[in-house]
Amino acid sequence: MTDLQWLSVGLASTILLLVCTLVTGFRAKRKPHLVFVTLTVASLVFTIFRAEQLGSGYDLEQAGVITPIHLLIAKITTLAYLLPIITGYQTWKNPAKKPLHRKSVYLVLFLTVTAFVTGTMMMMGAVPLDQAAQEAPAVD
Repeated sequence: MTDLQWLSVGLASTILLLVCTLVTGFRAKRKPHLVFVTLTVASLVFTIFRAEQLGSGYDLEQAGVITPIHLLIAKITTLAYLLPIITGYQTWKNPAKKPLHRKSVYLVLFLTVTAFVTGTMMMMGAVPLDQAAQEAPAVD
């Protein structure tokens, strides 16, 4: 499979697992919820790894200002995944923390979608390295 195909598998798996995590969370099914949280984080790590692999074959600078914007959002999003994990643990110990947990989940979902959109924009503006080398002017 190509890097793009692997990335697509990772993205699809992460989205599916996020939906399962949300459904089990809203239904207060704790054990399956914890399983899906774990699988979602593992899938996200796989997806990030595959995105890095794909990106290494592109001149991302060609995408312009969206590249540093995406990279910043992606880093913030990755760190933000700790929020629902921490607040989820707090909610388990103290159910009164549930509104805070829910807000942190919505924040992470928003950031995840934003990272996906900016990443897509970045890749649409990037140029494959082999093409960039062909287009570069010859230096004598």
